Amino acid sequence: MRLLFEMDLHDYAECTRSFVRNSARSIIIRNGKVAMVHSLKYDYYKFPGGGIEVGENPVEAMIRETREEAGLTVILDSVKEYSLVHRIQKSDSDPAECFVQDNYYYLCDALDETVSQDLDSYESGEGYRLEFMDPQSAIQKNRNVKSSPYNGLMFEREARILEMLIAEKYL
Repeated sequence: MRLLFEMDLHDYAECTRSFVRNSARSIIIRNGKVAMVHSLKYDYYKFPGGGIEVGENPVEAMIRETREEAGLTVILDSVKEYSLVHRIQKSDSDPAECFVQDNYYYLCDALDETVSQDLDSYESGEGYRLEFMDPQSAIQKNRNVKSSPYNGLMFEREARILEMLIAEKYL
């Protein structure tokens, strides 16, 4: 899979250990809009997807997470690799730990009908909702997040992916 970009803060020289948490995300486009999960609590957008569990490959994780977070059933035969984003930085919670993450993005289609979400408690607490978004609106929203417990690189990563999709004429 092609490396689209790296997000490396070079702030981890003092780290003595690493925490690796890779993720896989879906890019589902319909009529010029992209499927995004909207956090109503913190008012940001993210591509459906999340952490790759032990024993899963990235495609399996993307399909599972897209169904859980967005209620969308990915059509397996439609899945195509899009890109990889590599992120590395000092942990927000432990200065001795380095956070490393490869984020795998896949272009795919989903069935028209949605199913019930199967959200974790924090996702329910954030009010995750599927929305098909105009990409420019999602970019603007993510670059203006006022308050959240998350590192801002997550919002910027999603904005940059949307910009690349636009530049490459997917959107």
